[in-house]
Amino acid sequence: MSLAAGVIRRLDETVVNRIAAGEIIQRPANAIKEMIENCLDAKSTSIQVVVKEGGLKLIQIQDNGTGIRKEDLDIVCERFTTSKLQTFEDLASISTYGFRGEALASISHVAHVTITTKTADGKCAYRASYSDGKLKAPPKPCAGNQGTQIMVEDLFYNVATRRKALKNASEEYGKILEVVGRYSIHNSGISFSVKKQGETVADVRTLPNATTVDNIRSIFGNAVTRELIEVECEDKTLAFRMNGYISNANYSVKKCIFLLFINHRLVESSSLRKAIETVYAAYLPKNTHPFLYLSLEISPQNVDVNVHPTKHEVHFLHEDSILERVQHHIESKLLGSNSSRLYFTQTLLPGLAGPSGEVVKSTVGVSTSSASKSGDKVYAHQMVRTDSREQKLDAFLQPVSKALSSQPQAPAPGESTDGPSGSARPQDEEMLELPALDEVVAENQGREEEATRGTSDTSEKRGLASGPDQPRKRPREDADVEMVEDTSPKEMTAASTPRRRIINLTSVLTLQEEINERGHEALREMLHNHSFVGCVNPQWALAQYQTRLYLLNTTKLSEELFYQILIYDFANFGVLKLSEPAPLFDLAMLALDSPESGWTEEDGPKEGLAEYIVEFLKKKAEMLADYFSLEIDESEGPGSATNPWKWTVEHIIYKAFRSHLLPPKHFTEDGNVLQLANLPDLYKVFERC
Repeated sequence: MSLAAGVIRRLDETVVNRIAAGEIIQRPANAIKEMIENCLDAKSTSIQVVVKEGGLKLIQIQDNGTGIRKEDLDIVCERFTTSKLQTFEDLASISTYGFRGEALASISHVAHVTITTKTADGKCAYRASYSDGKLKAPPKPCAGNQGTQIMVEDLFYNVATRRKALKNASEEYGKILEVVGRYSIHNSGISFSVKKQGETVADVRTLPNATTVDNIRSIFGNAVTRELIEVECEDKTLAFRMNGYISNANYSVKKCIFLLFINHRLVESSSLRKAIETVYAAYLPKNTHPFLYLSLEISPQNVDVNVHPTKHEVHFLHEDSILERVQHHIESKLLGSNSSRLYFTQTLLPGLAGPSGEVVKSTVGVSTSSASKSGDKVYAHQMVRTDSREQKLDAFLQPVSKALSSQPQAPAPGESTDGPSGSARPQDEEMLELPALDEVVAENQGREEEATRGTSDTSEKRGLASGPDQPRKRPREDADVEMVEDTSPKEMTAASTPRRRIINLTSVLTLQEEINERGHEALREMLHNHSFVGCVNPQWALAQYQTRLYLLNTTKLSEELFYQILIYDFANFGVLKLSEPAPLFDLAMLALDSPESGWTEEDGPKEGLAEYIVEFLKKKAEMLADYFSLEIDESEGPGSATNPWKWTVEHIIYKAFRSHLLPPKHFTEDGNVLQLANLPDLYKVFERC
């Protein structure tokens, strides 16, 4: 074995340059980052990037900056040639992105580079091609816009191992989009665009007049933009200033999104990331992370930017103190924004597979014994109480006896009243009770016996169904309209009379077709078979269907119900005599108080407008009575006691939803019907506990 010392030789300049280029240009995204920084140093306001095959085949970047002088084109791709640095001491106050003059040189040693540039005072543009840092031929004059266009072709064509080590083109393109997107967020006054060669639509595009929040929305979507908190702090003692946007406790992702700029340079800092994530650990679920965009401006004398070949790391003085100051500021912002939390739930429709991946069978009226006999076993996590005779939510919130005592009607025979002992009564009998029921039955017995021979199939679609629980209505006696004598269920009206006017108005028929087309059968099934749980407030109520609990918007559902009744029973309403007439003036004032009325101070006082509305409606009383069965009575009748609003919601409003409402499809998307809980999933949660 020979022990002779090896000979030290000077490496060839080409080898040296390729080794250096491999350190700086590790992948196409690094090349684009270096060239974007050159564009920003040239005071560009528009930067356009075109890529082919993830940047390995072609990278073209064009700006509208100051351009490159013709005299400098000879050395622009040589190493350590720069316009931003003259002496080593200048590094202490460097404020530009580039300073070493290695970016274009490194790219030219591993790719074919062509530069087209035009300065503001130049008569024409000049184009030059480079290889291994050297100019191939003298620059040629050509047509061109103000600024510089750099074309990089066949990246790593002479470094086979590096080219093979890179991942597929789509992943490299994703890295490019990430780099450009981050710079576009930080430089909100500059227009950025990135697209593949041959494509007409850019994958990243920001506008020159867009704000930082607009660019975050464009790059990362609306979900994070809704939950952003602006942060800003300054410490003159530590000579730094910080601003940016962070997500609040309502937003979390599986991987931390951290955009950090120090003196406008995109860098990474694991220590700062850990310090901030420590704060978020108290607010976010386990294994989830926040969105962070921070821009730190530190005195240039305190920053060392020359510590990494790709400049993605920097060192600065008082690092621990600055990190602690940033951490405390972010913690105070999060603490101040934690007054409310938002929870989003996916609307799951009845009959569809729940989150557990299985369709839950209905267990209404199915006992354990009957299930075992049928052979269809109902498991514990599929069984839920839906017996309407059980207590409601209100029984645990207030004494039921008080609510029942205010009802004017007497309980039906055989019906027991809920009391502290928790005895139950049938829900169906409760729901049939309406004010002055005995009087209505006595006066309309003959008409009801004739009407009850039909079914309620059509009445489910055409307004309020006929039956013994409807208040007294006056049939029409108009002789000049076409009547139909058929007493089939199709011709039953909301007035419980077999006589019905035939409406052939195109507008009304069109509206009826629209209601049918936008109807959602699954939601209709849920409303038809739901069990009422209780009222949350006058707008929202809880209802149960099978093994799921839903939150329903009573206001929106009621608006849709009355609209459908209005359309389907147009000119066939009959007359509903209110126990207490509704004052027109008060109704007009309510309408004017609504934002939908569009009232402004220029329209005059509301009281005057309300009086005008009353007089106008009086003049149109005949038409209102003919089309909508609205009778205007100038004399005030005696009032009567009213039921509590919760009783009205449960026994009148939601009872009507069961049989008369065809809910539209958009209710499944706009949050008016939300699923809150699912029994199989709750079992899984308790099993983990």
